[in-house]
Amino acid sequence: MISTYGKADADTVLIQMADTHDLEEMESEVSEIKKLCSRDFCLTAVKIHNWNRDLSPWHASAVYGNEGFGDGAPDMLSKVLKICTDQEKNYIIGGYSLAGLFSLWAVYQTDVFKAAAAASPSLWFPGFIDYMRENRIHTGSVYLSLGDREEKTRNPVMASVGNRIREAHALLDDRGIDTTLEWNPGNHFRDTGIRMAKAFAWVLNRLP
Repeated sequence: MISTYGKADADTVLIQMADTHDLEEMESEVSEIKKLCSRDFCLTAVKIHNWNRDLSPWHASAVYGNEGFGDGAPDMLSKVLKICTDQEKNYIIGGYSLAGLFSLWAVYQTDVFKAAAAASPSLWFPGFIDYMRENRIHTGSVYLSLGDREEKTRNPVMASVGNRIREAHALLDDRGIDTTLEWNPGNHFRDTGIRMAKAFAWVLNRLP
């Protein structure tokens, strides 16, 4: 399911991988983006039905609960690229949590996206920082953020997210990518729509 918000004919299109909770907050997210940025945009929300499968670049064992991670990201990216065919438009991909990780992975696969907006991305995902080190990114602008309580968890894999996002930010900066790392107050589940709005607004404001 695809839903659109904002100005339909805008020359900048934000692509967000979204779950049910994201969609519930989408109107307020769009309003917040408008407060933070004067550029017109169309936000296209792509509903994800199986979060762990559809957004994971490769298989990984479960790190919480019993559900592991699939390798559905390539198929999902193929679907996303079918809505990014107008060469006159600027496309920006973004998402929250595992969708943020997917957005980062996507800009290593294609040069279609002008920027990636990754809010609280799941950079604890096994092997992802190594993947970033070993591969070439195809965009020039990346926003990263994390809640300042997110690395303070008893789950040892997920607790690594703070160090991993610091590593990712340093790596991107060393490679000349226009990037920032913003720390938000709270844990992973606080103000998700506002955090996503801040992510998109930052990259929108960086566009020429």
